[in-house]
Amino acid sequence: MSSLSRIYFDHAATSWPKSDAVLDAMIDFSKRCGVAAGRGGYQAAVEADQVVTRVRKKIATLIDAQSASCISFHANGTAALNVAIYGMLSADDHVVVSAAEHNSVLRPLHDLERRGVIRLTVVPVCSDGSVDANVFINAVKDDTRLAVLTHASNVTGAIQPVSTVGAAIRATSTYMLCDAAQTFGAVPVSVDALNVDLLAAPGHKSSGGPLGTAFLYVSPKLHHEFRPLMFGGTGSQSESLEMPREMPSKLEPGNLNVPALAGWEIALNELVDLEIREKQHREISQRLIQGLRAISGLTVHASDGPLPIASATLRGLSPSDFAAILDAEFGVEVRAGLHCAAFIHQYLGTQREGTVRFSGSASTTECELQAVLDAVSQIVQEISDS
Repeated sequence: MSSLSRIYFDHAATSWPKSDAVLDAMIDFSKRCGVAAGRGGYQAAVEADQVVTRVRKKIATLIDAQSASCISFHANGTAALNVAIYGMLSADDHVVVSAAEHNSVLRPLHDLERRGVIRLTVVPVCSDGSVDANVFINAVKDDTRLAVLTHASNVTGAIQPVSTVGAAIRATSTYMLCDAAQTFGAVPVSVDALNVDLLAAPGHKSSGGPLGTAFLYVSPKLHHEFRPLMFGGTGSQSESLEMPREMPSKLEPGNLNVPALAGWEIALNELVDLEIREKQHREISQRLIQGLRAISGLTVHASDGPLPIASATLRGLSPSDFAAILDAEFGVEVRAGLHCAAFIHQYLGTQREGTVRFSGSASTTECELQAVLDAVSQIVQEISDS
């Protein structure tokens, strides 16, 4: 690793560093308890169950879920979204999705469309990566089974009109799935306010948990008809070859990552009031985007809003080289490329090589932010002079 001090600016990928308390909780559980949840009645197994139960209840409270049984745990956000998509869709279903989605949504939907299972409509985005609510709503038809809209773009930070779309289709037979990967833990996320039936998010981003954690919210009205994606042991009803019919057991085959959940519990407890946290993120976002836009010659793809996420391109320097220089010469760690978002770059004009993405967090300091802007400004100046 370089001797330069690290300036981590890739929080849209995963938050870092994790708090000492989060790491300590994971180590403590592994050393002191270390057993599987739902696999025994002895004291240590009960303790593992209690960890899972507490995290489930905490997340249910944070997102205004009707009960903790609406929350199932998964290995990552991609797994949670796959469970939602494959658990909901059947032959000849129609799905509406936005071009702002992550490949965690687009690839399973493409798989189903390619195999002739579903019919898919992709709604375009505006030049800042935002979705026009009316265009999305008009794409929903009488036979649309599922509408999928991310809460925020992972490329531009644009907050999408999930609540407006959800309210418009609430009285129809269409269900609403929201990917809250970029917003859970950064801004208030409420399934009631968003008018959604399904919501997925990982734990390792703005909520400060470790990798290997994620949840899926499933509305009570879908509990019985929702189909499991994976099958296996659940620690209950072992005499049956059928998966349990009850939520969340029907969606949680195999062992849960209890050490990671123990860490995530601490991270969730450490979250400040989310309205205050949103204010912190908005201040950093404003400073980041304004600072990048002030650098002449840099093309910035960002949406003014609460998330400190912005993408940029520079003529004469590929995004991969741009990011490599930032890392090697300035210790600034950012992501370059298409950011696992297959469609959105067609509307940003960056489909060839993608962008350099800058993403901060509530823990980003003014010194770090200024160092990033100074580094970008110096690179841009050197390219323009060459």
